[in-house]
Amino acid sequence: MGHKNTFNPFRRLHFYAAWLITPLLITLSLSGIGFLFYTDVEKNIYEHEFFGDSGITTKQSMDEAIQQISHQYPDYTIAKISIMEDPYNNRVTIQNSTGETQYIFLDHHNQIVASQNAEQTYSNLMRNFHSSLLTEETWVRYMVELTACWTVFLIVSGIYMTFKKKLLTAKSAKASKPFRFQKIHAVLGLIIALPLIVIILTGIPWSVFMGSHISKLGQEYPALGRTELRYNPPQSDVNEIPWATRSLDQPVSSQGDGHEDHHLTGEISINLDYQQSLAAIIKQAQAEQISRPFSIIYPSNEFGVFTVSKGSNTGVTGLDVSPYEETTAYFDQYSGKLIAKIDFADYGIIGKWFTWGIPLHEGHLFGVANKILNLLVCLTFLATIVMGFTSWMKRIKPGDLNLPQRINKPWSIGALLTVLILGVLMPLFGLSVLIILLIELTIYYITRNKARVAS
Repeated sequence: MGHKNTFNPFRRLHFYAAWLITPLLITLSLSGIGFLFYTDVEKNIYEHEFFGDSGITTKQSMDEAIQQISHQYPDYTIAKISIMEDPYNNRVTIQNSTGETQYIFLDHHNQIVASQNAEQTYSNLMRNFHSSLLTEETWVRYMVELTACWTVFLIVSGIYMTFKKKLLTAKSAKASKPFRFQKIHAVLGLIIALPLIVIILTGIPWSVFMGSHISKLGQEYPALGRTELRYNPPQSDVNEIPWATRSLDQPVSSQGDGHEDHHLTGEISINLDYQQSLAAIIKQAQAEQISRPFSIIYPSNEFGVFTVSKGSNTGVTGLDVSPYEETTAYFDQYSGKLIAKIDFADYGIIGKWFTWGIPLHEGHLFGVANKILNLLVCLTFLATIVMGFTSWMKRIKPGDLNLPQRINKPWSIGALLTVLILGVLMPLFGLSVLIILLIELTIYYITRNKARVAS
């Protein structure tokens, strides 16, 4: 990396950053492990909800079930219906004006089996824990994203220091306990460097800063992003719509005679005389080769459409499909005709990357092997943290914490270029490093001036 003062700033940043972000790194790793197996956990703890029977032998249609739910939960509106594969029960998601969400499960007779508070389900708790430490606060999500950014720097600086100190080739003559732990720390870091960076990059779609800007980039450059449809914020809850079409401007339904004055309040309309039945939309979706599992969202107003989608990153047990099977179809609410359909092949580079990346991050892109690989990366990462901490603890002496000392020299060009490139790629990291550089520069000039005065 060129100039003389690269190792010292990298060592100091690596040391202090590790100390500052380790609590969040441990939390993210453990919550990530918990989320990896959410489908296995939920199939066991929610066996009655997912696979149980209501005990009622009378069969009713899906539309009748929706009407029943609307009457039993008058303060809630129907947000979406998930049509599942056997043996899973279908799921109806309802929401009230305060944002509280309930899941209603229907058996094969379309009778109500059970209900769940969505916020308290295992998968949603793990997801919320992983993204915001259960706070749902935006500033916490910024901290999580900043932690991910600094983890990339820890990997880059760790690789540099490993080879600079020749930790892999150093012989055991100097192999004190601190050195051995440091070497293990370095070796484990090298082993997981690439897969860990992949996991970090595939977590970007959920990040509060970079994720939103990448989404905006896809809006401004459709060929790079998702499709050539225009983008607008969605009007309804979109958790089960594929990531690549969540912000698309939805097509509108053509209104027939006598419909112009109906339902102008913007509330969801269900089973009105002029609207296609849910059964008809399901039949039409299947005619368009949209097989189970898929989700249906009702029109949000008189111009709206039925949205039918299959997603690879729904976060719902039993609802995920392969990225290649992703599709979002829009059906006219009056005629039931297909208006538009967007498949995986229609996505741009960003859409395709994240459609693959999110299930890879969640551990279900290629089955059990994906879960095991992600688990091993997380466990190895935790072991790397422990080894790094232990190697430092072994070097501590009474009255000496063995903290990396600052060398009063300017950073090398190589060090500056490294943090500059990472800062451009990860703006939150760049902003934090800029603050550090200003502090470093201030200390450098103060120390230099004091030295001149003393001499």
